[in-house]
Amino acid sequence: MALSNSQYSTITKGYEHTRDINRSLSESRKQEVYDAIPEFRELAESVSTLSVASARRMLEGDGEALRELHTRLADISSRQKELLAQYGFPRDYLDPVYNCPQCRDTGYILTAAGTKEKCRCFRQKEIRILYAQSNIQDMIEKENFSTLSYDYYQGDDLRRFEAAVNLSRKFVQNFEKDYQNLFFYGTVGTGKSFLSGCIAAQLLQYGHSVIYFSASGMFDTLARYSFDRKEKEALADFYDYFYSCDLLIIDDLGTEITNSFVTSQLFSCLNERNLRRKSTLVSTNLSLEELRDRYSDRIFSRISSGFTLCKLTGPDIRILKKRMAVTLCEK
Repeated sequence: MALSNSQYSTITKGYEHTRDINRSLSESRKQEVYDAIPEFRELAESVSTLSVASARRMLEGDGEALRELHTRLADISSRQKELLAQYGFPRDYLDPVYNCPQCRDTGYILTAAGTKEKCRCFRQKEIRILYAQSNIQDMIEKENFSTLSYDYYQGDDLRRFEAAVNLSRKFVQNFEKDYQNLFFYGTVGTGKSFLSGCIAAQLLQYGHSVIYFSASGMFDTLARYSFDRKEKEALADFYDYFYSCDLLIIDDLGTEITNSFVTSQLFSCLNERNLRRKSTLVSTNLSLEELRDRYSDRIFSRISSGFTLCKLTGPDIRILKKRMAVTLCEK
C-alpha cells in the first residue's frame, strides 16, 4: 500500500513540471504588460538602479538608506498596480503563479518548528496513487447516491434503510463542520458497503481524502509491514495515510482472522484517529453482542460511545438481484 520510490519520483517530477509551466506563464504575462505599458517596464528597471544606489549609501554609513529604499519600492509597487488596473489588467496579474499557494508548488511546507512536512496537495497526490492501487474507484462508480434505489426494501427494512440514507447524506453535508464517525451493522447484503461507497464518492468529489480497506486487507497489510524489518519506512508511511486521511473506511469488520495483533491495531487506529479528530466509517455483519464478544471491551466502548450506530436489515440484495436477473432472462 505504501508508495514506491518511482511513484514518489513521479510526484516530484510533476511538481517540477508545474513550476516550469507557471514560470513560463509568469514570463509571458510580464512581457505582455511590458509591451502594453512602457511606463511599467521603466518602473521595473528602475528597481535595480535604486537597490544598487541604496547599497552604496549603506556601505558609506547612511542610516536612512534602507528605510528610503523600502519607501521608494512601495511607491513603485503601488504605481505599477495602478497602471495594471488602468490598462485593464488585474492588479495581481504579475504576482507569482502557484497551483498550490501553501507550498508554492514544492510539495512541502515549513512548520512552526522549522521542519519541513508534506503539503496537503502532496498527500492528495499520494492518496490518488493509492486509490489506483485499491478498488475504491471501481467501487464508487457503481456505488454512489445517483445509483441508490429503495426498490429492494419493504416495511421496517425500508424504514431502516431510509434512515441510513438520511444519516449518510447528513454525514457528508456536515463533514467539514462536525467531527463524526459511523458504524453500519446488520445482516449480509443489506446496503452497508453500498452506503459507504456513496459517502466515499461524495467526499472525494468535494476534495477530501478517503481511504477504503476491507478489514482483512487492512490487517494483512499491517501485519506484512509490521513483521518485516525491511518495511519500516513503508510501515511509517502506511500509518501516516492510515491516521491522517480525512475519512478511513473499514469494510466488513469481522471477516478477518481476529487475534491479539488485530485487536491492538484496531484499537490503536480508532484511538489515534479520534485524537486527531479524523472520521472513521466501519461496516460489519456482526451484531453488537458479537462485536463485544469478539473484540476487547475498550474497542466496544470506543465504538458504542464514539460512533453513530446504524442498523440495516432485510434480504441479501446481491442474491435478490441475481434472482431478478435470472427471472428476466427466463422471460
